[in-house]
Order: sequence, then structure tokens, then C-alpha cells
Amino acid sequence: MTIQVSNHMPELTAIRHHLHQHPELGLSEVKTSEFVAQKLVAMGYEVTRGLGKTGLVATLQNGTGERSIGIRADMDALPIHEETGAVYASLTPGLMHACGHDGHTTMLLGAAKLLAERRNFDGTIHLIFQPAEENFGGARLMIEDGLFERFPCDAVFALHNDPSLPFGEIYVREGPVMAAVDECRITVNGRGGHGAEPQETADPIVAGASIIMALQTVVSRNLHPVDSAVVTVGAFHAGQASNVIPERAEMLLTIRSFDPEVRDLLEKRIHTLAEGQAASYGMSVTLDYERGYEPTVNHAAETEFIRKIAARVVGERKVHDLPRPMMGSEDFAYMLAERPGSYFYLGTRRSDRDPPLHHPRFDFNDDVLPIGVNLWVELAEAWLAQ
Repeated sequence: MTIQVSNHMPELTAIRHHLHQHPELGLSEVKTSEFVAQKLVAMGYEVTRGLGKTGLVATLQNGTGERSIGIRADMDALPIHEETGAVYASLTPGLMHACGHDGHTTMLLGAAKLLAERRNFDGTIHLIFQPAEENFGGARLMIEDGLFERFPCDAVFALHNDPSLPFGEIYVREGPVMAAVDECRITVNGRGGHGAEPQETADPIVAGASIIMALQTVVSRNLHPVDSAVVTVGAFHAGQASNVIPERAEMLLTIRSFDPEVRDLLEKRIHTLAEGQAASYGMSVTLDYERGYEPTVNHAAETEFIRKIAARVVGERKVHDLPRPMMGSEDFAYMLAERPGSYFYLGTRRSDRDPPLHHPRFDFNDDVLPIGVNLWVELAEAWLAQ
């Protein structure tokens, strides 16, 4: 049976634009989840709501096969004020789908419809619509709610659109594909006073600046050159007036890594450097270090399977190995830690001027919808046919 995805484009585009107009943040995707659930029920799926608070799983069985597959799409938006100017722009000020999760959800809904119509598989399909990928680790929350106990999956798969990659081309990678992410808040505790008499104070801005410069050596002078890691100070807050030395200075860090030993070393060195630099200025620091998502690590057999399916859908010349892992993070890592699977990228670039993900002018490229739908249908049917 030939997959005629293009025949469904008007419906797919309408769904994507509806989702784009009605963005919801992580664990608040109440209307989004219900919209998706109603679509799936109408297709004949058994829908289970409320996993990970606002997540849902749609199950479809056919034949007598014992194999099962899970395919995941994320549903949450971001706290960004939209600047696309699209006629279907966000109707909620300050919120928008700036990462393309509206497109991910649409592609999986499109695949759901075709899979239900074709019934060209033998086994069980679990479609996982996940909340809170951007912030609260919705994948972990769904797992804690019994995702894989209630919906056994022999393997799980997910994709992400990428406007920096050529349109319609697919990038796969065995092993680490995205980094672990940690965050750290460093507060320098000083002694404030008049800016005209700094000798009477303990200036946390000076100590904070010294800490920031010292942090630049965490990666460059502590890790082996072939080990990948990032330590970035993304915010530095202190004071309100030119003639007042404040009591405190605060900085916010993001830390990215792949290897568990490297991750431990980064945390240790950040503590040591911050405390040492502050002490050298006669001050102390308070560190709030929080470990976030684990590294996203693809399994070999499932990644090779994706490669073969992708070549069937877009042609071998449009399937590539991702040359290196990306330093972004992804909570699909938790699902890959529980079940074999693979996470891959679908290029959506329109031109060299495309805004990146998480940009107020980013808008998912609707032209790629049929490719994503086709990929999921081909993958699900082929996996269950093994």
C-alpha cells in the first residue's frame, strides 16, 4: 500500500496551526492534551490520559503479534513572546511554540491516522504524547507514573526538527547524541557600602568577576582535550546604583557534559574555584548546584534501523551521520535509559536566514510534515514486521 501523505496536508497544516495558536507551558498542556486525545479517540485508539500529569498514551493493536513500539512527541511551548507575524501566531501573549513541538505533535497525529487506516502491522503501537520536555522532565514523570509497565515497548523512538539542517534530510548518530545538563547558582556574600569608600566594604562584584574568569579554566585546564563539556555563565546580577556597593552578587551557570566522570569533575571544580576565589577576597559563596537531564544516548541496533527506514523514505543521499553530539539536552534520555531506542534529527531549513530554535521568530516548516508522517508510519510498520 502506497502512503499518500500529501493528501492529508490541509488537515495536517490546520492541526499544526491550531496547536501553534494555543501554546501551553510544561505540565499545563491541559487543552493541548485534550485536543490530541479527542483526535486519537476518533481514529480508534485506546487513549490513556494523565501520565506525568498532562501526558497521554494512545494504543493501537492489530493482529496477534507480540512485538511493540513506542513513538514519542513532545507537546509543550516556551515562555517567549512571538514575533513571527504569522496569521496563526500565538493567541497567548508571552507564550509560543518556539521549538517546533507543535510540528512534532502534528506529525505523530498524522502518522496515527494513517496507521489506523492502513492496519498494515502485526503487534502493538504506543504513541506517547509527552508534556514538559523543556523544563520539568515530562519523560521522567511519565516513567514514574508507570509508562513502560503499563505500556510495554520493545523500543522507543523520537525526532526533533532542526532549522539549521538541510530540508528533508535526516541525521542519525549511535551513542551520545545530546548532553547532560546541570545548572548552578553562585551567590557571593559580601559587605555593602558607599561606592566612594570601597575600603570599608567587601565588594562582591569584584569577587564575582574573578570567579567568572576563573570558571573559564574549568574545561580548558581540567579536562582532556578530547572530552567535550561546556561551562557557561549566562547571567550576572549585582547592584542597582553606580555609587552603592551591594551586599551580594549572583551568577547563573549552565553546565553540559556527556561522561559521568567528567560531570562529577565539573561540579567539584566549580565548587572549588568559586569558594577559593571568594575566600581570596575575604568573602564566602553559596552554591546551589542542580543536576538536570542525563545525556541522551542512542542504541546501536535501533539507530541502524532508523538509518534504513530514513533511506527508504528520503533516499540514501539525504541520510547522514551526525558528525558530533549536540550540547543541547533532551529528556528523552530517560526513556532511552529504560528501553532501547534512538533519537534523530529532521532538517527543516528554508534558507540561511532561518531563525534558530527558541527564537521569537522561529516557525516550524509545514512543508516537512509529510516527511515526518511518512517516517513514523514506515518505521512503525517495519519494526513490527521484524
